[in-house]
Amino acid sequence: MALPRTVTPEMRALVVDWLVQVHEYLGLAGDTLYLAVHLLDSYLRCSRVRLHRLQLLGMACLFVACKMEECVLPEPASLCLLGAGSFSQAELLRAERRILSRLDFRLHHPGPLLCLELLAALAGSNPQVMLLAAYFLELSLLEVEAAGWEPSRCAAAPALYSPAELGLLEPCMARAVLRGPAPGRAAIFLKYARPQRRGTSLFAARLLRCPQPGPP
Repeated sequence: MALPRTVTPEMRALVVDWLVQVHEYLGLAGDTLYLAVHLLDSYLRCSRVRLHRLQLLGMACLFVACKMEECVLPEPASLCLLGAGSFSQAELLRAERRILSRLDFRLHHPGPLLCLELLAALAGSNPQVMLLAAYFLELSLLEVEAAGWEPSRCAAAPALYSPAELGLLEPCMARAVLRGPAPGRAAIFLKYARPQRRGTSLFAARLLRCPQPGPP
């Protein structure tokens, strides 16, 4: 994925990490987060963005995603408070209009979470496997190289794709897991380290660090 010259992969990751925190704080649906990041990436592909407006753009994308996926919308004033006063309600609504105009109202996106849930249901995966897959998938939101992959490929369906097709994405996800709670990228690790998610991020790091036994 090509980013505007003013936005580096690290800056993008910071905004996505912050969106994860806002998303969890508001208790929004999983699909809302994936759609918000998709809208953010779609806008970055076709528009120049000033660095000091990147947080505003991220929040406006989340607001639009809420209108697509949520039954109850967060109030714009509440979203501005979560932005720590870096933008006003009027600026948030103007940013929303720019997104809708720039993307020509093309807002629907069959996100990878839906693909993962369908594949897990078909495979009869147990809850622990589903949590682990969801953690890997959510971590991929931070990686700019994963942004251009098809949703089904991000869900890593080995029965449908060859190792060569998945080869670039698997190391990307593995690097994200091994990176752990790095500064500016800790929200997803901490989210999946909680007891409610069975310490999945801690288990995933141990799993990748321990050498796997080879065939006898």
